[in-house]
Amino acid sequence: MVRKIRKAAVIGSGIMGGGIAALLAGAGVDVLLLDIVPFDLTDEEKNDPAARNRIVKAGMDAALASKPSLFFNKKDAGRIAIGNLDDDIEKLADCDWICEVVVENLKIKRDLFEKVAKIRKEGAIVSTNTSGIPLKDISEGFSQEFKEHFMGTHFFNPVRYMHLLELIPGAETKQDILDFIAAFGERNLGKGIVWAKDTPNFVGNRIGIQGIGACMKFMVEDGMSIPEVDALFGPALGRPKTAIFKTTDLVGLDTMAHVAKNSYELCKDDEQRDSMDLPPFIATMVEKNMLGNKTQGGFYKIELTPEWKKLRKVLNIETLEYEDLERPTFPCLDEAKKKDSLVEKMACVLKGDDRGAKFAWRCTANAFQYAANRVPEIADTVVEIDNAMKWGYNFEMGPFEAWDAYGVADAVERMKAEGLEVPANVLAMLDKGAASFYKLENGIRYFYDFSSGDYKAVPVSKSMVSIAAAKGNNKTIMENASASLVDIGDDVFCLEFHTKMNAINAEIVDFMGEAREFVDTNGAGLVIGNEAGGMPGAFSAGADLAFVSKLCHDKKYAEIEAFLKKAQDGIQAAKYAPYPVVAAPYGMVLGGGCETCLGADRMVAHSELYMGLVEIGVGLLPAGGGCLNLWKKYMNALPGKVAKDTDLAKIFIPAFMKVAMAAVSMSAAQAVGNGYLGLADRIVMNRDNLIGEAKKEVLKMVDDGYVPPAKQPIKVIGNAGQGMVQAELYNMLNGKFMSEHDAFLATRIAYVMSGGDVKTGSEIDEDVILKLEREAFVDFCKEELTVARIDHMLKTGKPLRN
Repeated sequence: MVRKIRKAAVIGSGIMGGGIAALLAGAGVDVLLLDIVPFDLTDEEKNDPAARNRIVKAGMDAALASKPSLFFNKKDAGRIAIGNLDDDIEKLADCDWICEVVVENLKIKRDLFEKVAKIRKEGAIVSTNTSGIPLKDISEGFSQEFKEHFMGTHFFNPVRYMHLLELIPGAETKQDILDFIAAFGERNLGKGIVWAKDTPNFVGNRIGIQGIGACMKFMVEDGMSIPEVDALFGPALGRPKTAIFKTTDLVGLDTMAHVAKNSYELCKDDEQRDSMDLPPFIATMVEKNMLGNKTQGGFYKIELTPEWKKLRKVLNIETLEYEDLERPTFPCLDEAKKKDSLVEKMACVLKGDDRGAKFAWRCTANAFQYAANRVPEIADTVVEIDNAMKWGYNFEMGPFEAWDAYGVADAVERMKAEGLEVPANVLAMLDKGAASFYKLENGIRYFYDFSSGDYKAVPVSKSMVSIAAAKGNNKTIMENASASLVDIGDDVFCLEFHTKMNAINAEIVDFMGEAREFVDTNGAGLVIGNEAGGMPGAFSAGADLAFVSKLCHDKKYAEIEAFLKKAQDGIQAAKYAPYPVVAAPYGMVLGGGCETCLGADRMVAHSELYMGLVEIGVGLLPAGGGCLNLWKKYMNALPGKVAKDTDLAKIFIPAFMKVAMAAVSMSAAQAVGNGYLGLADRIVMNRDNLIGEAKKEVLKMVDDGYVPPAKQPIKVIGNAGQGMVQAELYNMLNGKFMSEHDAFLATRIAYVMSGGDVKTGSEIDEDVILKLEREAFVDFCKEELTVARIDHMLKTGKPLRN
């Protein structure tokens, strides 16, 4: 029997339950979302189905209204049926997976599972999303068959965006059930799987909450302020910009305090148990309902002046009063800003000698100790702990990877000198001559396994292809400061950008031509992709605006035109190359990055895709073939005869509006609706597998006997389209939805996309639109308002509406 999840039930419709239901629906699973009947129904309401479903309906509405959205596409909500545990519990008999997400109370969970056990079909998987109650206590006394299909599935909020899924085997869970859920979670739900043991708070929260608690404790002892701590524990140490206290505001102080209390009460033998006993000011904040973003005030808050100006405030932990937020810095952070790599930045912060650096080292050394002492208590390997912190807390490095970056022996010597206890397993590792927790050999990444005292290969998915591993195995064919061409096996090569935000500059444009020539001679096909970090990360944020700005200020318009011509020629050459070219976009795919993808034969896109032609925001237009190739994408989506007979206006206006309004998809599903992804393109849920899946697509196209597309004239709407746009722009100007400069830009964009001064239905050469793109871009660069937009974006990171 081949096991499938066709229908799943989620019991509990809170933020977590709603998020799990939305994710399952987005993966194509039909979902039954259940919650309790309200306790306070009137006699009249007791017979009213809507009243009886009031709680679950509110949960579903909250999921639909959530920002950022829990749904890839709001249409996915059509896969979710709602109900209550009194009237609809029998429907659980149809479900292949039943996931419980109710309140953290053992009796409530056991009572619920007793009902579930009587209804579920034999073989149905049952899981709990508990974060602290032992699975053995929940399943005690249930049938053997129930226990064999029972396990923990611990998602992290917000479910759509957090990569981590902790899987906790029960003592009697069948191995095939564990393997199936792991594969389903990775492939269908796009999650990174961490195997946790049945211990309090599992892996991510056990490590994460202790780290937060220790940091708060040391903050009080060392007289540090909240802004100082957050300044240190941000990007310079490979942590999110929200650092420690802004992250806690996002999660909620009540949630954080609950998890810490759970660790403190259940981990009685933990050598750092006292760090989970949070400082008294936390309890006071919870009592005063200062819970963070959910109550409009926690460690930080925003106040509005009578003029509607935002004032950012931060809590003084001694007075519990809010003060004006002043952003602090330290010499170690100033030095870190000068460095390029994370390892160099971390060295500046952790090895500095100022007050901030010493505090950062104290907290980090404590994290090193704690993580090492948790193996094998909460997980069998360092890999599980590192992955949990990267995928659940958005760290760029887990604690053992960070220890490697510092230098294991160097850190141990410093810890000894400062009288800190070094974990025995780490000392034993060094005694065996192993100098690091990880090493890379022949393209394979290994980790040091404490139990065997030797290195083992880091487990990876069969679908995963790692560019970094290939480069570590000396598979880089050619490279410069901005891009690389890497052999990823089977005669397939990967063109990788590695500038800041993977912005496209002149060096990348030149390199793309060299890479194409090499692949033409030596390869079967090309993948365009990269493995840049961050959430959501940037495939490419567009053209290098600093480069464009300099050319504008220097009035080097001929150079701008030449750069555009070379970029267009490169993208079009990829489109008509004698081998398949597959783009693997993810995260931010803006401007020139989007144009690069539109020029590929196909896209294999990650589900988290923020894709759009946004050039109008900086006073420009897509001039790397974007106007041309988006129009072609719209036209090619129609079968031949349909395209011939279709009213072009029905296609042109939506296509034009995507460019004129700088429309950006909020998911790959939305990118389909926006016309950027077509029927030949694929969506992959797990970004870890993206390059591997793109490579598979290349090889499939080769096996199918790839023939490059023939270059043909393209049908355009011409003057009629420009007239329609003018009417739209008139309305938008009058409604103050756009500025005069926006209207000026949009008018010219319509002229370009419609094919210029030609009749409706004319068939023109692609080069005509490409030339119109270049001419318009250069003319826009001569506009003062456009240059102001470019400079404002470079200075603030935000668009200027002028």
